[in-house]
Amino acid sequence: MLTGTALMNELVNELNELKLLTMAATLDDLYGTDLILHSDQGWPYQHKQYYRMLREKGIRQSMSRKGNCLDNAVIENFFGLLKSELLYLQEFHSMEHFKQELIAYLDYYNNRRIKAKLKGLPPAIHRQQALSAA
Repeated sequence: MLTGTALMNELVNELNELKLLTMAATLDDLYGTDLILHSDQGWPYQHKQYYRMLREKGIRQSMSRKGNCLDNAVIENFFGLLKSELLYLQEFHSMEHFKQELIAYLDYYNNRRIKAKLKGLPPAIHRQQALSAA
């Protein structure tokens, strides 16, 4: 039987694994650099295990200012798209199935999904062009 604490730790571990998997799928080329992960001040991000895992991966943690929702507007928009374009469109048979679909969606989002605000380019190509121009 799981106690409240054990259940909380299991949830945090699963959440952390999923977040790091998401980062690994999209930011593989940035490991070992000065990567900063920004989040709100939700309880999972303040958990010692999460902080320790980031530190072990060489990732610096950043949190939004208290009471300032504009700090997270970009990622909140992304999560809205993720929900409407992936989560609400299918059922997942297991956590592994969800992870596979998430990786595929992140590849689609970064490399093939065009955005009008990015001159009709996918984010990865727009980022490459912006870096080349700098």
